[in-house]
Amino acid sequence: MKSPSLRVALLQETDHGSVAANLDAIETGLRQAAAAGAQLVLLQELHNGAYFCQHENVAEFDRAEAIPGPSTEHLGALAEELNLVVVASLFERRAAGLYHNTAVVFDRSRAIAGRYRKMHIPDDPAFYEKFYFTPGDLGFEPISTSVGKLGVLVCWDQWYPEAARLMALAGAELLLYPTAIGWDPQDEDAEKQRQREAWITVQRGHAVANGIPLLACNRTGFEAAPGGSGGLQFWGTSFVAGPQGEFLAQASSEARELLVVDIDCARSEHVRRIWPFLRDRRIDAYDDLLRRFRD
Repeated sequence: MKSPSLRVALLQETDHGSVAANLDAIETGLRQAAAAGAQLVLLQELHNGAYFCQHENVAEFDRAEAIPGPSTEHLGALAEELNLVVVASLFERRAAGLYHNTAVVFDRSRAIAGRYRKMHIPDDPAFYEKFYFTPGDLGFEPISTSVGKLGVLVCWDQWYPEAARLMALAGAELLLYPTAIGWDPQDEDAEKQRQREAWITVQRGHAVANGIPLLACNRTGFEAAPGGSGGLQFWGTSFVAGPQGEFLAQASSEARELLVVDIDCARSEHVRRIWPFLRDRRIDAYDDLLRRFRD
């Protein structure tokens, strides 16, 4: 990273009902972040609309757009005007029948600094993403920006230590996860708590194992399932963890919130010196990681 301290912001939002309304809310949040002195802003997964993957319907593909396209033009203009590094999350139409869940990075400019296509695609009740998204084909490559090399991953990637590790091995100085995760409101409270704590814990583990800070920005609010039965309560709780997994800031579970926090960029170097996990990796003994399972 380029300076001793980096002020970052996470914009935890709800769905406002339309692309225009969501982009207006994002613009307001970006302006507030810039006024607070933030240099980097992370947005939530698929922030332009509702989380449509609660069902399988070909009409939902109409939400997708090209990259570059209208949303990247709008967000890039704001990044340039406000002098911000912005990490956005869009439903990318690459070609007819070929779509991705794609994070896009702007480096204080209208130009796209880089993109990442979500690699791990879930297929669970209310998270039917395999119907919509082709797995990413850009690999785990950090995106170079004026604030450092960003290891941008997306939501379901959060559960995979391999993804975080490969970003770190490629030189990522921060891990960033745009996210849309919640629970079934009918689940028991104890189960809800276990799920959210698991989500937090696994990501803090990525920060610890790689000795770098981690930012996770989740959406919040209830979104009814199309057709009117069921729905998802997104649990918010966006957070920033330091290189030992320590909480630097955490948002509430239910409110829209702009989370602003300073990251000490020198701590990663210090932590990696006292906990040299990269030095002690037994790369000569990891061949089985390339197998699905050892029968």
